[in-house]
Amino acid sequence: MAQGQSKLLYPGLAGFYETMLPIAGTLVRIVVGVMFLMHVSTKFKLGADAVAANVFVKNGIEPALLWTYVIIFLESVGGVCLIIGLFTRFFAAALAIEMLVALLFVHLPKGYAAGGGGYEYVLLIGAVCFTIAIRGGGPYSVDRFIGKEL
Repeated sequence: MAQGQSKLLYPGLAGFYETMLPIAGTLVRIVVGVMFLMHVSTKFKLGADAVAANVFVKNGIEPALLWTYVIIFLESVGGVCLIIGLFTRFFAAALAIEMLVALLFVHLPKGYAAGGGGYEYVLLIGAVCFTIAIRGGGPYSVDRFIGKEL
């Protein structure tokens, strides 16, 4: 056992945990990618003009329409890239920064609870994206398949 590592209550599970660790990281990466695709689908349904007017202009973020297109691109392409593990570190970092900006400029004044429009969701998804950016795509990613990552 490595120094500083806790002792397992059931040591027989050590092999299972070691085997499942890369799969768990992949699962988290895929789920976050799907979450971004679901999140951006609403923006596609509403249209860029409505999103710009109802989100960006109301929160004083200008040029609203340009930022709307940037965010729609980032969430849709970034979501797909997280799912397949392509340019994983770049898109995870970019999405983490987006979530930080959303937290500070849109959700923070509304308090913590996501149900009231607060920052609970964007804090969690931003922290997970930051973690993915540090970890990378993992063994089950296109990044690993092509042998290159940022």
